[in-house]
Amino acid sequence: MNLQEILLSENVVDIINDNIYYLQQIIPEIKYCIGFDQNHPHHHLDVWEHTLLALSMSEKDFDIRLCLLLHDIGKPFSYQDEEVRHFKNHAKVSAEMSKEILQRLGYDEKYVSYICSLIEKHDTMIDDNNIKNNYEFYLKLFKIQKCDALAHHPDKLEKRKEYLDQLQKKLIK
Repeated sequence: MNLQEILLSENVVDIINDNIYYLQQIIPEIKYCIGFDQNHPHHHLDVWEHTLLALSMSEKDFDIRLCLLLHDIGKPFSYQDEEVRHFKNHAKVSAEMSKEILQRLGYDEKYVSYICSLIEKHDTMIDDNNIKNNYEFYLKLFKIQKCDALAHHPDKLEKRKEYLDQLQKKLIK
């Protein structure tokens, strides 16, 4: 199986788990996410388990699933340990790492730029101007943000759900 076949499979998490050694060969950065504790009240899973949970909620769309696979790949390299662990700038680090990964895997520059832009913005609020200026991009970003948010600690989702519900109404208009 190749990366596209894995990410477009019906039971994406099971197929990822069945092909974890292959994935670690082509994306060795994944190994740093496995077991990496987020140590933050908004997260109840390690980085890899969070990634898998987000993927499990995604639609069967290669762009979305590829972004979700890589959206937090930079967390083990961009954390700050305080009372709780923070990941300031992790989206930018994840996008930079993803650029290297996707180039290594042979994706063309335009596609790499598109995917990395989605990854870099995965924690950024979407406003009306964003939607008006680039509807398709921000619709895809919304879908990524929704899967990511729903993979956070269930007790900490109320504000995120409100934001996502309001955003979904704007996108459906």
